[in-house]
Amino acid sequence: MKRHFIICFIFLFLCSGCAWFQSREEKSAVELASDGMDEFKNGNYRNAIESFEKLKNWYPFSKYSILAELKIADSHYMLHEYEEAIFAYEDFENLHPRNEAIPYVIYQIGRCYFEQILTVDRDQTSAQKALDTFRRLERQFPSDPHTIKAQSHIKECLASLAGHELYVGMFYYKSKRYEAALKRFKAVILNYPDVGIHHEALKYISLCETELKKSASAE
Repeated sequence: MKRHFIICFIFLFLCSGCAWFQSREEKSAVELASDGMDEFKNGNYRNAIESFEKLKNWYPFSKYSILAELKIADSHYMLHEYEEAIFAYEDFENLHPRNEAIPYVIYQIGRCYFEQILTVDRDQTSAQKALDTFRRLERQFPSDPHTIKAQSHIKECLASLAGHELYVGMFYYKSKRYEAALKRFKAVILNYPDVGIHHEALKYISLCETELKKSASAE
């Protein structure tokens, strides 16, 4: 009886093992790549990530593995999971620095930061990181089509950063902290001269200087 039980146990183990190997190998790299792309095109980004993760893990040396790495990043981007997307894009760039997709990858990193830009009254870290990334793209690939696409984003980043300087300057001005306000308004002129708000900054530079002269005279 005991021997019969052991034989049955071994038989079940072997069967389950066969099923495990079968499920693991039931789809080829080509099939997983095709499934992932179909899911991505249909907007099923979670399913796409699942297929591409399997492809990357099961067939790490397949020529489709690089595709999987890139599309995982794209899927996170489409899901607005920007931190995960940035990590995946940066990982791709580090692993494949000479791949032809690198200009696109850098552009997408910039877009991830760009999509997180807040209003001018809020922290502008994302705007600065987006600007730095797009300018890196300019330096490394000045003639690439993605660099051309990035130009409009660069202008918007500059406008957001300039708007923040003006906003902070206005806060200081209204608080009668004219010296601090003057520094902010001058920063707009020096760092962001072509974003359309320099006339406003010049006006308040004049007002601040007038107030500072009044204070100096009174003293």
